[in-house]
Amino acid sequence: MSVSLIQKYNVPGPRYTSYPTVPYWEENDFSYQIWVDTLKKSFAESNESEGISLYIHLPFCESLCTFCGCNKRITKNHAIEKTYIEAVLKEWSLYCKLLESKPIIKEIHLGGGTPTFFSVENLESLINGIFCHASKAENYEFSFEGHPNNTTREHLQTLFNLGFRRVSFGVQDYSEKVQKAIHRIQPFQNVAKVTFWAREIGYTSIGHDLIFGLPFQELDDVIDTIEKTKSLLPDRLAFYSYAHVPWIKGNGQRGFKDEDVPKDDEKRRLYEEGKQSLYKNGYYEIGMDHFALKSDSLYNAFETGKLHRNFMGYSASKTQLMIGLGVSSISDSWYSFAQNVKDIEAYYQMLESDKLPILRGHLLTNEDLIIRKHILSLMCQFKTSWEEKSSYFDQIPEVLSQLKEMEKDGFLIINNNTIEVTEAGKPYVRNICMAFDLRLKRKAPETALFSMTI
Repeated sequence: MSVSLIQKYNVPGPRYTSYPTVPYWEENDFSYQIWVDTLKKSFAESNESEGISLYIHLPFCESLCTFCGCNKRITKNHAIEKTYIEAVLKEWSLYCKLLESKPIIKEIHLGGGTPTFFSVENLESLINGIFCHASKAENYEFSFEGHPNNTTREHLQTLFNLGFRRVSFGVQDYSEKVQKAIHRIQPFQNVAKVTFWAREIGYTSIGHDLIFGLPFQELDDVIDTIEKTKSLLPDRLAFYSYAHVPWIKGNGQRGFKDEDVPKDDEKRRLYEEGKQSLYKNGYYEIGMDHFALKSDSLYNAFETGKLHRNFMGYSASKTQLMIGLGVSSISDSWYSFAQNVKDIEAYYQMLESDKLPILRGHLLTNEDLIIRKHILSLMCQFKTSWEEKSSYFDQIPEVLSQLKEMEKDGFLIINNNTIEVTEAGKPYVRNICMAFDLRLKRKAPETALFSMTI
């Protein structure tokens, strides 16, 4: 990979878990009633045909990982578990009162924070409480994030009994120096133990999350981590770029200096060498930063054009409506977004007043909806098209003009009404999506908002 190309395209840019991205939401044009109206509309259109998704944010962690940019609360006080579970179930009951029929749940994802911070009894109460008001879709998929240091066999067995078949374990890197810097001391033996348990119990998709570009991380660390990972043969892998965003309030990214973090060509080499190692071990690239074995459902979804991406990440199936429960969770009705309050005390207070704990949101315009489809196609299929009239927008010529430079650099192929990302362009898919991002073009950020694209 050319160093000059890396320097040319290594700019701040969104990860596009949504379009518009959160900093570009028009909050003044959004209201609680808009959210309720679009929620009901989307539910009526999709509940019977495809079901809905639930993302449940469980924010507590016993210790702070200094690579993390997520919303979390650090505590060793497990007495707070029950109060939080009761609050989440209260929020869900408020949603169910708004809906005109029983929700059919296609997907549940428990994220964090650390979901396995919670006891098996409280997790069981949570899931059983959800289904007091809902039923399961025929082909449901439930997943959760497990911390290898505190996920017990009982956690895995209990969640399996409740219908969970997919689990992802946060690995990051096995280097002791890197682990010390990011405050995540996690021996290989711990990861191996929970991976073997999950496989013995019957989980059909086991994932490991790896990160490149961490402080003090070197090429040998990445290769060693992938070699150790290969010995456990997880079904899918996330190979994320570390997002260095120390300016975000509440961020735990401290304990190391900017110069300790690999940059530009050094960081890109970690990815390229790591990716080649994954290829050699039978993993195929599925969307941005994700890899899977041919036997995994994510690979099949990519091959059949059914791969989807939302605030929960990549999934093998799509639902139009995703409801986020818990502090700071984001919901998506397709027509609008809504985010919950970020402070736990404020979250509790609003629920005690029988109010959905919504902080802000965005009503998508017709232009937003069209651009959103293009960005989703690029992120999920590495191609997009405007052959249909409904996929065309007036600024397409402007977008193509900007992409001509990337075509010269070998990142994509432009035909009459289509764009296809090349193998060389896959690491730059965020940059390609930025050409479609009219909101970003119309108002460049005045302060740091996004991590670097490479």
